[in-house]
Amino acid sequence: MTSSSTPGLTRFNAAEDGTARAVLHDICASGAWAREILARRPYRDAEELLTVSDAAVARLGPADLAEAMAAHPPIGRPTPGDPVSSREQRGMADAPAALRAEMLELTLAYQEKFGHVFLICATGLTAEQMRDAVRRRIGNAPHHEREIVRQELGRINRIRLARLAVTPATPPATTPATEGAAPP
Repeated sequence: MTSSSTPGLTRFNAAEDGTARAVLHDICASGAWAREILARRPYRDAEELLTVSDAAVARLGPADLAEAMAAHPPIGRPTPGDPVSSREQRGMADAPAALRAEMLELTLAYQEKFGHVFLICATGLTAEQMRDAVRRRIGNAPHHEREIVRQELGRINRIRLARLAVTPATPPATTPATEGAAPP
């Protein structure tokens, strides 16, 4: 099989373990997931990386899922100064105040019931779609919701890993607009 590695994936494959681990932690805070991704380097292509990630997410136990979810900000409250968090939650940015208030109420009720933030792959979703999802999911049994969370985490990881794989081989020069920005 021929390699179709991208610049970002080539850089990730060649990175020192500590550097690669830090990059992976920015993608998913689960140590078990990161260890599995690191153990399988080098990757021939992005699809192989995504397949390994999917398998690693499928094997996460409850504590590993909790570790991963603890790093995700609540929907509607992206981490200040984190462009990734803001980009992923863009659908809530311009939501009317009443919808934002309803979302806050729903996500707090969800967190009270399940003991963790409402996790959804928010990329490309509108505020209304996110609200409707939390409304549907709040009635789930904990074991069923844990599997939905696992699926959503897998989707988030795939988007973030795909972005990592296609980043340019040479990062752009630091400018005031990009200074301090988290890597893609």
